[in-house]
Amino acid sequence: MVTKVYIVYYSMYGHVEKLAEEIKKGAASVEGVEAKLWQVPETLSQEVLGKMGAPPKSDVPIITPNELTDADGLLFGFPTRFGLMAAQFKAFMDATGGLWRSQALAGKPAGMFYSTGSQGGGQETTALTSITQLVHHGMIFVPIGYTFGAGMFEMEKVKGGSPYGAGTLAGDGSRQPSDLELAQAFHQGKYFAGIAKRLKESSSSE
Repeated sequence: MVTKVYIVYYSMYGHVEKLAEEIKKGAASVEGVEAKLWQVPETLSQEVLGKMGAPPKSDVPIITPNELTDADGLLFGFPTRFGLMAAQFKAFMDATGGLWRSQALAGKPAGMFYSTGSQGGGQETTALTSITQLVHHGMIFVPIGYTFGAGMFEMEKVKGGSPYGAGTLAGDGSRQPSDLELAQAFHQGKYFAGIAKRLKESSSSE
């Protein structure tokens, strides 16, 4: 029995994508779990993206709302815009109205990860304000809590993330996810995949 974990994200400058790649590695390290990366559609034109200095998108496939139903667990990643998920990801969630009406995602485990420009830029408020998306779909929010151990209490190094999920601090855009942040992302993928697997096995045995 294969458990499918989809890592669905939006990344303008690549910070969230790097976290997503590490989360995929962590999820795939769990036996019986198949992890796949997906991007949500871009809403800005190439002209605007060029002016913003955004690099070309990777070849990770673009997901449609209906494809979410194929997953046994979903991890959503996005950069922060004023303490909320980026508009591109919100636009994607807004397009899931049909799934909401049928409650097609109800009962599926879900988690999140994110990027902010600074330590006070929304590392926790972004997660808090995004949980509403999961709640309306009836999904089961799976935070990492303090399962990352000592890494959660690091005080000497700059580190993103929180009990809500993995995170990174982009600064002016030049800072890339640190080894510690990537380790937390790997941990989230592995931890989440283990829970998604158990939930699927439990529902299959009923």
